[in-house]
Amino acid sequence: MILTGGLKSLLPHVLRRIIRCNKLSISNTSGMAKGYKQANVVILHKSLADDFEKFCHANDGPLPLLYRSKPGDWKCPSLSSDSDIRTDCLQYRIYEHGSCTGSLESLREYSEQLKDMVTFYLGCSFSFEKALQNAGIPVRNVEQKCNVSMYKTAVPCYSISKFCCNLVVTMRPIPESKLEAAVLATSELKEAHGAPIHIGDPGLLGIQDLSRPDYGDPVRLHPGDIPVFWACGVTGVEAVINCRAPLSFTHSPGCMFITDVKNNNVPVRSSREVQVHCISQDPLHYSIVSAEAAQKIKTLETLIGIDPGDRGIIHLLRQDELLKACLSISHARSVLITTGFPTHFTYEPPEENDGPPGALAIAAILQALEKEVSIVTDQRAMNLNKKIIEEAVQLGILKKPVPLLSYQGQNADSALMFLCENGNPGKPRFDHLVAIERAGMAADGNYYNARKINIKHLVDPIDELFLAAQTIPGIRTTGVGDGGNELGMGKVKDAVKKHIKNGDVIACDVEADFTIVAGVSNWGGYAIACALYILSTCEVHDRYLRKAVGFPKLSNKMVWLSALPSVTKEEKLLKTLVRHGVRSGKTASLEMEVDGLPFYNTHSLMIEKLL
Repeated sequence: MILTGGLKSLLPHVLRRIIRCNKLSISNTSGMAKGYKQANVVILHKSLADDFEKFCHANDGPLPLLYRSKPGDWKCPSLSSDSDIRTDCLQYRIYEHGSCTGSLESLREYSEQLKDMVTFYLGCSFSFEKALQNAGIPVRNVEQKCNVSMYKTAVPCYSISKFCCNLVVTMRPIPESKLEAAVLATSELKEAHGAPIHIGDPGLLGIQDLSRPDYGDPVRLHPGDIPVFWACGVTGVEAVINCRAPLSFTHSPGCMFITDVKNNNVPVRSSREVQVHCISQDPLHYSIVSAEAAQKIKTLETLIGIDPGDRGIIHLLRQDELLKACLSISHARSVLITTGFPTHFTYEPPEENDGPPGALAIAAILQALEKEVSIVTDQRAMNLNKKIIEEAVQLGILKKPVPLLSYQGQNADSALMFLCENGNPGKPRFDHLVAIERAGMAADGNYYNARKINIKHLVDPIDELFLAAQTIPGIRTTGVGDGGNELGMGKVKDAVKKHIKNGDVIACDVEADFTIVAGVSNWGGYAIACALYILSTCEVHDRYLRKAVGFPKLSNKMVWLSALPSVTKEEKLLKTLVRHGVRSGKTASLEMEVDGLPFYNTHSLMIEKLL
């Protein structure tokens, strides 16, 4: 038997000859033939080949197709000069009617059956391990001399005919300081699965225990390592199992076909071209975005940070909060929005017109993105908000009515019961809570307007939902405000107390995970809507959201664009608010101009100018 000593430096054709003679004492090909592409192998009856090829194209993250043979062709001339697929993998598996009935070192005994079968060669993540090492990133499975860990997930692939299965992923522990480098090193290697599809808690993929992989070996994480997951070609094995074909073959996971093709010498992207951001600590979750999209969102953040009232909000601004909040919202399935600041406490209704337009702008883009969205407000304002929502639908601002909820906080478990199914923290109804221009509770338990007037009697305790969310894994929160007394501004309360008039009294004490500060809160809502549009049209982020399965959703771009806020929509909505007795709370938005355009012309200024 040949030991593993110098194998890593051998050329592919030499390795294949050694494998063909069954003279290797290794269990997988990780780290072999560095810099050359390796391939997963799926062999199916010719009657299934066209559908399987379509399945690969529909899920090209896990199944990048390198080569499809003709029936009975045991060679792959574009990948290797002298190969024989019957003998050149370390080990094969045989499947009959969806069940694995054995492992083989050669398929020669099935040569007759193979004459009517087609071989698919699919990209493999072993191919990018050299790129990771060249970028100074440790490859733990190579260090530990074991196979990579592979896991079945709860993520469904795009189905084609009989081919349907969930995504399989590989996991490689990456030091936190190297996450961005790992994304950059692999993102252009499309034929080796490209960039990661998930970074962080495996539970978000439906993986329960990293120490028990479905395929391969467990790989130990070092202190400071983060689990990073790439789409895996073993997804093809799962598709074969579910297809239940009378006879099919695959490589054994980790025992790849080694090609003569070198990995493309793709220049590693500049560290400024793709960004990685942590959007949650519990569960741990990172997201990725192109630097171009991130810069557009940073520009939005700068635009909305203009202080028309010269109230000192510059001291409250926190860099990249808009970007991180919107990355988090983009991953959410269900979003709960709250608004309402009864600053005109001597009038009926006491609400101001800052807040509802921004809230509806967020709701409109969330509807266009096909997310669930609801609004929670004060019981006394339910009828008012119902009428506003109905008219927003009639005006074309909303696609359909938004469910309207109220929260009274009758006992200690009320918030948990409201946010989670049957009060179970493991089953949250909402993934993200957004408060925009919503009165926030001060340190003394009261609610104050900017003039230090206590308006607690007009405010339901919706703050309790944000406080409860801090204890529920998987629910993130965002607060949007312009004065520091709004729900969620507790994150900047020290700055509010120091720099905002009456801040020592009015400062909200309740924190949100993300705090978006704007010159007018509606601007913050409009910026969130625009930022979500920018993220949705970012190919890097779109691929990460859909886990590299299915097709890009950019065909929906015009639907998303039509849902964005504009001057015309805002004018119509403000007239609706006036008709229902809602008064202005601060500087009229349309009086302000930026670059000679009304600031609220988000369609032309924030979108057309940025894009």
